[in-house]
Amino acid sequence: MRYIPNASEDIREMLAVVGVDSIDRLFETIPDAVKLDRLLDLPGPWSEIEQRRWFNGLARKNRTAVDHDSFLGAGAYSHFQPACVDQLLLRSEFLTSYTPYQPEVSQGTLQSIFEYQTHQCLLTGLDVANASLYDGSTALVEAVLLAERVSRNRKKVVVAQSVHPHYRDTVTTYVQNLGLEVVEVPWGPDGRIDPEQLRDACTDDVMAVAVQSPNFLGVIEDYASIASIADGVKATKIAVIAEASSLGLLSPPGAHGFDVAVGEGQAWGIAPQFGGPYVGFMVVRDVLKRHMPGRLVGETVDVDGRRAFVLTLATREQHIRRGKATSNICTNEALIALAANIYLSLMGREGLREVAVQCVQKAAYLRQQLATTGLAEIPFSGPIYNEFTVRTSRPASEVLAAFAEQKILGGVAIGEFFPELQNDFLVAVTEMNTREQMDRYVEVLRGVVTKEAR
Repeated sequence: MRYIPNASEDIREMLAVVGVDSIDRLFETIPDAVKLDRLLDLPGPWSEIEQRRWFNGLARKNRTAVDHDSFLGAGAYSHFQPACVDQLLLRSEFLTSYTPYQPEVSQGTLQSIFEYQTHQCLLTGLDVANASLYDGSTALVEAVLLAERVSRNRKKVVVAQSVHPHYRDTVTTYVQNLGLEVVEVPWGPDGRIDPEQLRDACTDDVMAVAVQSPNFLGVIEDYASIASIADGVKATKIAVIAEASSLGLLSPPGAHGFDVAVGEGQAWGIAPQFGGPYVGFMVVRDVLKRHMPGRLVGETVDVDGRRAFVLTLATREQHIRRGKATSNICTNEALIALAANIYLSLMGREGLREVAVQCVQKAAYLRQQLATTGLAEIPFSGPIYNEFTVRTSRPASEVLAAFAEQKILGGVAIGEFFPELQNDFLVAVTEMNTREQMDRYVEVLRGVVTKEAR
C-alpha cells in the first residue's frame, strides 16, 4: 500500500466524521493475537542483488508439490494445468486488459467472460452466471446477502458446520454488523449434515440454507433431502463447491432444485500458488438474476446485425448509485477467470469427466488401503469424491511432521478448526497422484504406526 501523508489534523477530522477517537478503534475486530505490535525486523539496506538472494533463500524454505508428494486439499487442490493456459494469459490483449467499460473496443474480453459464464451454467445446472468473484469464501457471503434481498425481512441463515471453516468465518465476519444471525448445524456419524438437526434449525425466520458438497470432511452431501427440508420453510438453497473438479462427475446442484451455486474455481487450471489469487463463481436460477452482485455479460447484435457482447448488468457501486448496488465487496477476477475459461474449453466434457473419474478412483484406492491395513481409522462413512478424513492414535500434527520428513505433504490437520478432532487430518488425491506415491504414503504411515507401537 502506498504511503498517504495525512497530517495529524487531517486524521482528527476524519476520525470525527466516522465517530471514533483513534485509528486503533478502526481495527478492533482484528484479534490481538494476529496484530503485530512492533516494527518489521527487516535486514538491509541492500542492493537489488542482495535482496533477490535473501528472498530466494526464503522461497527455498517453502514446501511445495514440486519437490514433495502432495496430498493437500481443504479448499486448494493440485490439479494439472496445461502449459498453454499460462502461455495464452501472457498475451498482451489478455494480460493488460481491464474492466470492459467500452464494449465496442472490448469484444474479446467480453466474449471470454460470456464463455466463462456459459461454462458455469452448464456445470452447475443453473440458469445465469456472473462474470466471476473474488474467491469461494466471499462468493458465499454474496449468496447470503442475495438471499437477504429476496427474503422479505428474514434474518437467519443456516450454514452446515461442514462448510469450509474459512468460508464460515468470512460469512460471520461480514454479517455480524448487519443484524443477521448465523446458525450452524453439525454433521452426523456419516459426515453429512444431520437431517434432524437441520430440520429443527429450519424455522420460519430462516432466509437461506447453505451446504457444501463435497464438504470440508470430504463427504458428498445429499442435495435432494437438504433441498426438501429447506423448501419446507421457503428458504433460499445455496450450494457451496470448494472442489470445482467434482462438477465434472457429480450431479449438479441445479438438478436438485438449488437456487444458488457458489464456490471456488481454483481447480480449473489454476495452480494453488500459496493461496491465491483464485476465482469465485456464482450461478443462480433465472428469477434471481437481477439480485446478483458484480457484472454479467450478455449477447446481442450490433447495428449491422452482427453478434456482439455487452455488460448487460453491472450492479457494482462503481457503475451505479451506491444505494442501489448489490455489493461493495465483489470484483471480476478477469485474468484468473480467463484461465479457468481456457482450461474448461481445452478439457471439454470428456476431459473434465476423466479428471473427476481419476480423482474418485485414486481416492477410493488410498482410502481402502489405509482402512483395510488397519493403519488408520476412516471416521466418516459417507461417500467421498477425492478427499477424506483420516484418524490415527497420534495427534495429526505429529503424523504429518513424520510425512514431511519423507518429503510428503501428507494432509491438513483438522484440529485447528475443530479442537475435538486433534487426531484427524484431511487427505486429498487428484489426477496428479500416482499409484507409486499412494503406496509410498501407506508405507510411511505404516512406519509411523509401527514406531508408535514399539
